Amino acid sequence: MTVTEVYVPKEEARKPWVETPLKESYALSQAAGCRVFLKLENCQPSGSFKSRGIGHYILARLAELPRNSGTPHIFSSSGGNAGLAAVHASRTLGLPCTVVVPLSTKPLMVSKLNAAGAYEVIQYGTTWSDADAYLRKEVMTKSPTSPIYCPPFDHPDIWTGNSTLLPEILSQMPDSSPPDVLICSVGGGGLLNGICQGLDDFNITSTTVLALETSGAESLHKSVEARELITLPGITSQATSLGAVRVTQQSLDYALRRHVKTVVLPDAEAAMGCWRLADDERIMVELACGVNVALCYDGRLEKALGRKVRKDDKVVVVLCGGSNVTVEMLAGWRKEFGWVEGKVRNGVSGAEVLPSDVTAPETG
Repeated sequence: MTVTEVYVPKEEARKPWVETPLKESYALSQAAGCRVFLKLENCQPSGSFKSRGIGHYILARLAELPRNSGTPHIFSSSGGNAGLAAVHASRTLGLPCTVVVPLSTKPLMVSKLNAAGAYEVIQYGTTWSDADAYLRKEVMTKSPTSPIYCPPFDHPDIWTGNSTLLPEILSQMPDSSPPDVLICSVGGGGLLNGICQGLDDFNITSTTVLALETSGAESLHKSVEARELITLPGITSQATSLGAVRVTQQSLDYALRRHVKTVVLPDAEAAMGCWRLADDERIMVELACGVNVALCYDGRLEKALGRKVRKDDKVVVVLCGGSNVTVEMLAGWRKEFGWVEGKVRNGVSGAEVLPSDVTAPETG
């Protein structure tokens, strides 16, 4: 399309995300000692939950365009997954999308952005903030069409899009009852904000939210401890999808007033969650998602909750997904971090029957 053409959205493609399955995992339930359900956000078009928030944000911006405006161009700065969601959503809506990523972004993610149909992928700067500043000050100002800036997580419309998880989960749960525990990972806080907003929308106060971060990326945990926003000096975790040095103010507000517990696990345990999920459920996820799964093994859930886990507890793990994972990466993590299982082996009675126990790496 040219700048003089009028953008007319395709009504049949107005929602750039899908309803994802909620699957009860018998293997993870056995490991955790309760009923564990997996919300499969890895099945979103972009491979992660970000399709919801980014998709909703773009729809909201399109609704604000004046009639007969030219075809808009979406611009996204991202470490990877948010940009991928922006590209998928834009292509669904018939729009071009340019993504600027930092130089640290792996070639795998750059190739996925290009393969998804990005108009252009530009690498610039050492951090996401560098890439974002370059996008705003240099790239967008040269756009010949109507530019729409798409932030990765910090906007109420993104949180509202992410909140669509809640009605789906409630309709899919046994007896449509709310979960006792909801587990999600935290980077900048967009997913946590959406989940808490959804719980508020349904006036649910009985659900405990476990907000997971990895060591070296725990900006929410540090902020909760200080009871004010803390900016990390940098990100040292390998879970780069959680690489926000500062969470949103709304995330901290939710964490301080709702039933939210922050949990920090090392990269080794996040990696363990990835390979055990692959063995037990045949699902591949990246480190930022594996950290959620790790809580189901070797007594970690009880420690995080600070109480005994009951057999009838219903626990929903949001498999936020992420595209930065390959079979080779899983094998590498298992080789590098296999010792973590030997350290806490057989923490839960009966775990020997799990596929991931049978295939555990030798640690002796």
